Amino acid sequence: MTQADPDALDARRRAAIAAEAALDKKAEDVVVLEVGPVLGIAEFFVLASAGNVRQVRTVVEAVEAGLAVADASKPRSVEGLGDASWVLMDYGDVVVHVFLTETRAFYDLDRLWADVPRTVVEPPTGAQAPSAT
Repeated sequence: MTQADPDALDARRRAAIAAEAALDKKAEDVVVLEVGPVLGIAEFFVLASAGNVRQVRTVVEAVEAGLAVADASKPRSVEGLGDASWVLMDYGDVVVHVFLTETRAFYDLDRLWADVPRTVVEPPTGAQAPSAT
């Protein structure tokens, strides 16, 4: 049995933290793509969608805060906050993409990276709204 690369585990953990932070702010279609074996500049992409610009910015802030608290990670750069239709947060081994829903559909990174391993991140089942009685 071979040992896992510790840096890859750190990247996987950071990707999971980013995905959970996005879900906490009601991001939709949160997916973690393992792009490392085919890309070489990052290990994971985290894709998330939001319904409006305000929510995109809220998700970005939550991801930034979540990673800062978890391991003092700060993005190397953040691009796209001006119009906030597609914000890219570069953490080196993890790149977080937060899209407006229609922008994500237009650029369709999900299809572009369809051949890499992916994990769809779902909100916890307890997070659903209670049924009315």
